[in-house]
Amino acid sequence: MKTAVVAAVWASATHSFSKFPQAELAVIAGQGVAGDAHCGVTVKHRSRVAKDPTQPNLRQVHLIQSELFDELAAQGFGVGPGQLGENITTRGIDLLALPCDTELRIGTDVVLRLTGLRNPCPQIENFETGLLKAVVGKDASGEVVRKAGVMSIVLAGGTVKPGDGVAVALPPLPHARLERV
Repeated sequence: MKTAVVAAVWASATHSFSKFPQAELAVIAGQGVAGDAHCGVTVKHRSRVAKDPTQPNLRQVHLIQSELFDELAAQGFGVGPGQLGENITTRGIDLLALPCDTELRIGTDVVLRLTGLRNPCPQIENFETGLLKAVVGKDASGEVVRKAGVMSIVLAGGTVKPGDGVAVALPPLPHARLERV
């Protein structure tokens, strides 16, 4: 059986497109990553703040599976972990296939609850031409497929560092699929 792990951790105090490598993250219950621009109880994403700054922050911690970067490299893209703005890069877990409200137990203390899919904005195209189409496409049935990671809220805080295990706790049935958030 494949073991899911944290491959790398990232943060940025500013609303920069990419985040910067960290030795570890301090994750705060109900808020997100300490020192990260998206940390807080209410929404921090600039376009969402402009619409309604009192909305709950359902995007406290952003996760991307490192397998996405492998896929993008195979297509000729030069984008790597941290450059798409995630806080946690995982390996060995298909984050996109998990249902909404799945809990991820990371290391010994941290528990995240998945709230939805990241909907990448057109800024991603400024990073590398064609990248938006590579991370947002359509499947054979015409359904939109978003690959730019999942968003979560923090149920239990603690420290997250590379090498920490990631355990999955699925919510009760029926499962709701992740939608953009």
